[in-house]
Order: sequence, then C-alpha cells, then structure tokens
Amino acid sequence: MLKHFLGNMRKHVVCACEVNRFRPYLLVPTSDFHKGEVHCAPRSFFGIEDFLDDDNSRPYTYQKSKKSKNPKKHISFKQRTLAYMEPFTLDVFISKRFVSASLTHRVTCKQVAVAGTNSKDIKAVLQSRSDIPACLAVGRILAERAREADVYTASYTPRERDKFEGKIRAVVQSLIDNGIDVKIYLE
Repeated sequence: MLKHFLGNMRKHVVCACEVNRFRPYLLVPTSDFHKGEVHCAPRSFFGIEDFLDDDNSRPYTYQKSKKSKNPKKHISFKQRTLAYMEPFTLDVFISKRFVSASLTHRVTCKQVAVAGTNSKDIKAVLQSRSDIPACLAVGRILAERAREADVYTASYTPRERDKFEGKIRAVVQSLIDNGIDVKIYLE
C-alpha cells in the first residue's frame, strides 16, 4: 500500500529538489524506490540546454536586447510606423579635413548612396576638402547616386551637437536643389 501511494505521489512531483539559480535541475525517473529520496540530475553538459538563454529563445552567444523598464508603455502609431513611412535618413559628417554624407535605409540599415570628399574622384577636383564648395559638391554627387538607386525622399535630424547652419546646411540645400526632397526635423 505504501509503495503504491509513493509511486502515485512521484508521478505528480515535477521537481522536488532545490533549484539552482543558474541551472535548474530535471527529474530523472527511476523504476525502484530509494530511501524516499527524489533523484535529480543536472542538465546535460553537452545538451542543447547549455547553448540557450534563460528564456530558451536563442543561443547565448548573441547579445540580449535591452528590455524596456516599462514593458506596458504605450508606443504611438507614429513611432511604430515612422521607419516605414520615411525609410531613408540622411547622415552628414563634417570634420576639419573632409565632408561625407550618406543615405541609409532605416529598416535594413543599408547605405543606399554615399558621397565624401575623401574619395579619389572628388579629391582630385576640389581645392579644399572641407569648405562650402566641397559641401555643395558632396550634396550634388549624393543626389545623383540617390536618384540612380531610386531614392527621391529622405529625412534629416541633426545630431545634438550639430547646428543646422553653415556646411551642414550647404549639403542639405544642395541635395534639395538637385531633386531630393529632404524633410528636416529640428528640435
């Protein structure tokens, strides 16, 4: 009677041993009764469990994405669809030595068109690689390459440290003059 009772009880126990914080233990079924102890074994060392995250979703070698502090936070329709409504973004980088600009697809993160004063074909023509005429040339060449890739609209948001004036404005204005519609988001 006792053996029958303990046999039925063992079927209902999922895991009665202590659970380690890092490795949960699985119940190893046994056919006989050993001093009333439940036998638990750790997960296999070479099993697939060793190569999965805590939530068993993907290999541990990948970076985990940052989880939101407030998972129930409402994301507006505009925030969810902006990347698809305005898929191309303009990035302008200006240093003391050269100017470069690129059009990037937001969803795939691929650069569609790139132009800069460091490239061989532009470097030979310009007198200076970082003045206003160089910025205008970069904008004109970027517009030509964007039209070849069938891109006619883009959006531009300046970085926090950048002001929308001078050389940056020259690049954007050159793009607009050469047929690319650029939406400028100033904060």
